[in-house]
Amino acid sequence: MKRKLLLLTGLGIGYVVGARAGREKYDRLKATAEHYWQDPRVAKVRDDVEVYARTQAPIIRDRAEAVAKDVAAKTASTAKDVASKTSATAKDIADKTSSTAKDVASKTTTTAKDIADKTSATAKDVAGRVSEAADDVKDQVVKTANDIKDRGEDAVERVTLSVGEARDRALDIDDDEDDDVTPGDAPAKN
Repeated sequence: MKRKLLLLTGLGIGYVVGARAGREKYDRLKATAEHYWQDPRVAKVRDDVEVYARTQAPIIRDRAEAVAKDVAAKTASTAKDVASKTSATAKDIADKTSSTAKDVASKTTTTAKDIADKTSATAKDVAGRVSEAADDVKDQVVKTANDIKDRGEDAVERVTLSVGEARDRALDIDDDEDDDVTPGDAPAKN
């Protein structure tokens, strides 16, 4: 915000100084500024910066989104695998315990059912926790992607201001050259 205010103040001062110097000097300053602004080197830098900023911001955003989606998908897949294997293991334990319990006594059967229920509940709890962790990772990746995007936009703004400052310095150089020539001086002829 301060840079924009300084830029606007500088432009205002330039206008007032140009207006006091007369229309002819103002027109010369304007022509010189346009000359420098249209200079192929300045135009190339301007175009290069703009192209770079426009091409990199979407690429960075797309990469961050892809990573976020990939991490979330892999985490969810792993959570499902863990839950499936845990559930299968729990069912196997329950079946074996039930078979043994039938052979031993009715108390063992009751105990086996309790173990199966607890194991299933634990498996569901683990799956829920892994799913929550996956959501947290996804949120962090999205936050990071947004931060990278904001930084890219800030970089574009800084580059734009730098180009403007370079233009202003070029105008200041031209001003200094014009100030060295007094009205009575005639250019030397060869």
